[in-house]
Amino acid sequence: MRTYFFTRLGQAACLTALMAASPIAAPIAAAEPQHGIAMYGRPALPPDFVSLPYVNPEAPKGGSILFGEPGGFDSLNPFILKGTAPWGLGLHTVETLMGRSIDEPFTLYGLLAESVETDEDRTWVEFTLRPEARFSDGSPVTIEDVMWSYETLGTTGHPRYQTAWSKVAKMEQTGEHSVRFTFDTADRELALLMGMRPILKKAQWEGKDFTASSLDVPVGSGPYVVDAFEPGRFISFKRNPDYWGKDLAFNKGQNNFDEIRYDYFGDGDIVLQAFTAGETTSQREYNAAKWASQYDFAAVTSGEVVKSEIPNQRPSGITGLVMNTRLPVFADWRVREAMILAFNFEFINQTMNGGTEPRISSYYSNSVLGMGAGPAEGKVAELLAPFATELPPGTIEGYALPEGSADRALDRKSHRKAVALLEEAGWTVEDGVLKNAEGAPFEFEILLAAGATETQTVVDIYVEALKNLGIFPRVTVVDSAQYKERTNNYEFGMAWYTRALSLSPGNEQYLYWGAKGVTEPGSRNWMGMNAPAAEAMIKAMVESRSQEDFISATRALDRVLTAGRYVIPVWFSKVSRIAHSAHLHYPERIPLYGDWPGFQPETWWYEE
Repeated sequence: MRTYFFTRLGQAACLTALMAASPIAAPIAAAEPQHGIAMYGRPALPPDFVSLPYVNPEAPKGGSILFGEPGGFDSLNPFILKGTAPWGLGLHTVETLMGRSIDEPFTLYGLLAESVETDEDRTWVEFTLRPEARFSDGSPVTIEDVMWSYETLGTTGHPRYQTAWSKVAKMEQTGEHSVRFTFDTADRELALLMGMRPILKKAQWEGKDFTASSLDVPVGSGPYVVDAFEPGRFISFKRNPDYWGKDLAFNKGQNNFDEIRYDYFGDGDIVLQAFTAGETTSQREYNAAKWASQYDFAAVTSGEVVKSEIPNQRPSGITGLVMNTRLPVFADWRVREAMILAFNFEFINQTMNGGTEPRISSYYSNSVLGMGAGPAEGKVAELLAPFATELPPGTIEGYALPEGSADRALDRKSHRKAVALLEEAGWTVEDGVLKNAEGAPFEFEILLAAGATETQTVVDIYVEALKNLGIFPRVTVVDSAQYKERTNNYEFGMAWYTRALSLSPGNEQYLYWGAKGVTEPGSRNWMGMNAPAAEAMIKAMVESRSQEDFISATRALDRVLTAGRYVIPVWFSKVSRIAHSAHLHYPERIPLYGDWPGFQPETWWYEE
């Protein structure tokens, strides 16, 4: 088993050191073009860097990497709400003005843009496009393409693009190759976000409805082009030998495969079977028990397949069953706490993982951004104080998830607490069924995507536990297209919910937890939370001028989210488990974010 560990500072010290690479008191000089931009201080790499620190600059080009994916796709437009696009389409074929280093919390370096400049207060940002930048068809990438892309995505694209765009007061061309964005809101992150929007070719979309799901292949400027595809079955990308940016320092050691292919299968178990049969060459395993017991097949024994564990220092994020508070049954925090109490994590973790995986204790756990144990203190307490009367119990005083029993499905202590909370909220058991004062039963639907076999097992155990409370939820399994459609429109009671979170949270948090998502479709606020405290904490995060204030605001947000009791959290892993062909290699220097995002397949290579 191939395992690499970090040799740098500990997690908290590492984040602090990276965020403080340059003192906050010495910001980048105002109105001077720079090679990169960091959320705080200066970029870690100098203007003349030759490659990113976590790549192998001598990695050979050639070969292929083949992935298996559950589900399918019916669209080739990943930039809109409609349809389901294949994973990798936007990643491999389309570029942004700036590229992100995954060895720093939030730093961008020039990609399509050769330079970026902004004032000290970051009330505006200006990018200068590289004159040599080209789309895959050989046509130049122009400022007209850039401006059209930003306006189109910001007004008719997926909702994830709209929050930042709504804060742009003016977009103007300032030179043959330069564009400036002026903001109407105090938000220091906007200068970076404006460098991270996909740039599309305007001419391709003339006379077409950008919002319509389509199988037309978008023309991008990235290192790969779509070679072949069959909706719902596979998509293959081939490396563009004429890629304009192949010699950029930012790209050195990246984009090494001649082919990247994704094959789609019915469910996760079939994906694993395809890998063991040699039909795919890389398999990411999320289940620790499967990793220990099902990866002993002949190819592993012979050395044809390697098991690699890749550590990371990113937050745990949140994964589990989200409760839709738009429904009356989940509007009361006491009911949501009862639902959490009924979920015996220790037993389920033992069943699924042999008890090896730690529980997600908060949204930003496993990082310096996570809330601390016990009462809020210092700046965190100050930020939360104005909202004290409207916050659920535990937000300020301290909140921790209940502990169950690993040796039995029903934890009686937690069960008694759940019953008491449900009674307080007006729900009692009558003839074996939980009902309210009007006699209406406690009913809801758990929505699952087809092919998620591990999730189905977890839910089956949970449903059996809920019967002890007189609750009998419906479990509905739908295909990936229906699942996206229903979750986009919040048509569920509970659903399996995963949100990966970074070391540099910012404006995207409005999309995750903002009040607009209560009614507007397509947000990531599946729980339907409407918490002024959460939006106030996000505002404090994006306006922070020091790392200390930023960390305090994020810890405060973490308390609001966790004590809101919106999600029944499961487990996370401090390593990523990837089984892969012995011909596939990755650099020994592991970046801060570990294997995600921007690590596989970007930095990997093929070698006999």
